[in-house]
Amino acid sequence: MRALLQRVSEASVAVQGNVLGEISKGLLVLLGIGSDDTQEDADWLSRKISNMRLFPDEDLVMNLDIVQAHGSILLISQFTLQASTQKGNRPSYIKAARPAIAEPLYEYFKDRLCSESGQDVQSGIFGSDMQVQLINDGPVTIWIDSKNRE
Repeated sequence: MRALLQRVSEASVAVQGNVLGEISKGLLVLLGIGSDDTQEDADWLSRKISNMRLFPDEDLVMNLDIVQAHGSILLISQFTLQASTQKGNRPSYIKAARPAIAEPLYEYFKDRLCSESGQDVQSGIFGSDMQVQLINDGPVTIWIDSKNRE
């Protein structure tokens, strides 16, 4: 399971022009689910994200997690994070989980992220063509892979 975190001052997601989720200060989480990912990956990753200290304290040191910073979370499914660019110039998505596996695991991850962070996590619609807007704050962008534990 791969996640790309972006600390944002605001972010939103729309489907067919309808805004489905929007946040002010917080984290935009782009999530790519691989064919070999499990609930264990989701548990580890949701815990990791909820405890990441990406927000500045009073000394402007990144020392606060999402709860301490009074931030919000916007979660977006993004299978392209599972892209392999090893051969040629056209990415391969063979490592991405099929929707029948990915969607329930995405929903499980969302529930775990809500529980771990104590947040009402905003989101788009799994598998939809979404338009995501954001203002990256910092910029702060962090890549996490549950298989490498980094």
